[in-house]
Amino acid sequence: MKYDSVLLVAFGGPTPGCCKKYDADKCPGEAYCFVEGIAGDAESQKERVQDISTHYIKLGGYSPFNDLTFKQGIALQNELQNRNLPLPVYVGFRHWAPYLKDIIAEMAGKGHRSILGIVMAPHRAKVSYEWYLNTVKKGIEAVKGEQPTIDYIDPWYTHEGYVNAIAENIKIACGDKLEHTEVVFTAHAIPQVAADTSPYSQQFEATGEAVAQMLDKKKFSFAYQSEVENSPIPWIQPDINDWLKAKKEEGVNTVVASPIGFLCDHVEVLYDLDIEAKETAENLGIDFIRAGTVGDHPKFIGMLTDFVCEKFQQ
Repeated sequence: MKYDSVLLVAFGGPTPGCCKKYDADKCPGEAYCFVEGIAGDAESQKERVQDISTHYIKLGGYSPFNDLTFKQGIALQNELQNRNLPLPVYVGFRHWAPYLKDIIAEMAGKGHRSILGIVMAPHRAKVSYEWYLNTVKKGIEAVKGEQPTIDYIDPWYTHEGYVNAIAENIKIACGDKLEHTEVVFTAHAIPQVAADTSPYSQQFEATGEAVAQMLDKKKFSFAYQSEVENSPIPWIQPDINDWLKAKKEEGVNTVVASPIGFLCDHVEVLYDLDIEAKETAENLGIDFIRAGTVGDHPKFIGMLTDFVCEKFQQ
């Protein structure tokens, strides 16, 4: 076979179980360890790490992200099986167990030598997509003995399967309110300098435009979320909370936020939209609706399956 396995490459989130970075009696908790693993353990980052950790704690201390990504992997493997392409699908994370380096080592140990990778990030930026590729590369280079090779599926940020899944989730969330609801598409904020040197924002907006066209919505907007507070460098704008305030001044009464930059429910979605942005909207008197992420929506999984099958025909 052209490929002998599929690897979903994703961000990760804290789940129960010590990261083993600290002695058991000194461990500050999984959420803290997870955020510190991203932001670093410099003294200047401690306040930020503590602040973001509280977001996870308010939601139970953990993230559903990993379980939701595993569900995507199972759904893809089942669909491949249905199409007579029985490939095992593995899931590895950049910031939590199972770490990509460990999953790649496991795959190599099982004899997998030709991997097809799927980066679970729809829009490309060095601070996200490129780092995934680099993490995988390092994981492969760490394999002792014969190292596997990896290829990746093509970009899909405007593919019909992805766009359809988003559009259906918006329809479900809004019901009969859709016609009179303003749609705002959201993605994770990145530093402005990173946005200036990557296609991230252009791809994000291309996704939103494709969804709006499918919904026949002439009026829609783009906003960003989860910006690092008190950052010494500018981040891409507008922030979703500032966007809501501006819309209130325009007389908008109902909005639906569609987090198209996320493929399943990160805490950034569950906290930054479902709690913070919703609270901002309520204080403004705006009816705030949040559409679901694509998750294991059949049309999204079907699209990924199509891409895997197409790779075997190239």
